[in-house]
Amino acid sequence: MKSGAAITGDLEAGGPPAGHGRPTLASLARALARQGRKFWIVAATLAVLAVSAAIWALAPQPSPSYITRPIARGAISRSITSTGSVNPVLTITVGTYVSGVIQSIYCDFNTRVHKGQLCAKIDPRPYQTIVDQDDASLETARAQLAKDQANLNYARANRQRYANLIARNAASQDAFDIADNDYAQAAAQVRLDRASVAQHQAALDASKVNLGYTDIVSPVDGTVVSRNVTMGQTVAASFQTPTLFLIATDLSKMEVDTNVSESDIGGVRTGNSARFTVEAFPDRTFSGVVTQVRQAPQTVQNVVTYDVVITVPNSEFLLKPGMTATVRIVTDERKNVLRVPNQALRYTPGGLAAGAEEAGAAQVWVLRNGKPQAVPVTTGLDDDNYTEITGGELRSGDAVIVSERASNTESGAHSSSQPRMRF
Repeated sequence: MKSGAAITGDLEAGGPPAGHGRPTLASLARALARQGRKFWIVAATLAVLAVSAAIWALAPQPSPSYITRPIARGAISRSITSTGSVNPVLTITVGTYVSGVIQSIYCDFNTRVHKGQLCAKIDPRPYQTIVDQDDASLETARAQLAKDQANLNYARANRQRYANLIARNAASQDAFDIADNDYAQAAAQVRLDRASVAQHQAALDASKVNLGYTDIVSPVDGTVVSRNVTMGQTVAASFQTPTLFLIATDLSKMEVDTNVSESDIGGVRTGNSARFTVEAFPDRTFSGVVTQVRQAPQTVQNVVTYDVVITVPNSEFLLKPGMTATVRIVTDERKNVLRVPNQALRYTPGGLAAGAEEAGAAQVWVLRNGKPQAVPVTTGLDDDNYTEITGGELRSGDAVIVSERASNTESGAHSSSQPRMRF
């Protein structure tokens, strides 16, 4: 076993003592040096953090800058939106009662027509032939009537002659009865001929009516908006009257047929004002009035809608039939009322206690002595942009806070700050 001097010599030599695993003095010194470096790194890091915190604390803090809107009087309207199509107020369908070949056309699209004006003509020759036949049959019946009328006159005279002879006992009763029978038959034949003449006259009138139907005329004053036939086309009116022309009576007045859902139809009334736009004039708004709320529902894929008719003046003839309209029907409107932006009702300044307002109560924030102050209000109608104020301590000209932003008064720099919204 080594003595203490021998062990000390081994440590000074830098090697481990024989039979032991303990570190030497050199290894201990190196370990202490490493621990010292770590200590100084941690100390330097803490010093940097402390300096940064001191600089941040001494720097001027940004103060909130409130964005306000003045309270003013104005109009508030509640409305529903829908789509529809523009159509003439009254459209006349011009068809044909008879079949045939279109011989000529005198009206085209956009033609201004007057009542009774000829627009098209069907080949009249087949119907003219029928008129001629009926006319000839009528003349035959009239000739037969004239013949039988002459026979009746003779039978009447012959009967009167035998009556005179019977009175003087110069003729037999049988001869008088024969003359009387001939007179009665002649009178009946005349009545039959007169009925035949009336029958042929009616047939002639009917054929003349059909001949007149070969002229397709306009029943009203208006403008042709549709033409569905061409020259040489054969039209058949056997089961259904074909549509040849559509005539709009007055294009200076149009109507919009729009479909309103069943959830919104309860607020629509006759006389409601309406505004709409069309794709042809996206920057222009047209105004009209609801003139009819039809009771007939329309169901498409289990969706029920109702047809609402809006009458619109069209003095400039900008609106054309078939245009698609995006309609906004005003169901309720208030004019010259005190109103605030809806943002003011949803805003709460950041950092203030949320309990400053009563649960469910409406309030807005106003600046009083440079500080926000809550003001309870009573609300009325709203239109998604503004809300009517029906009660409270607000006056016209006050400014309500709608949002805020953080600002550095020394540097002049502004940083946006999202307001804490309440719902």
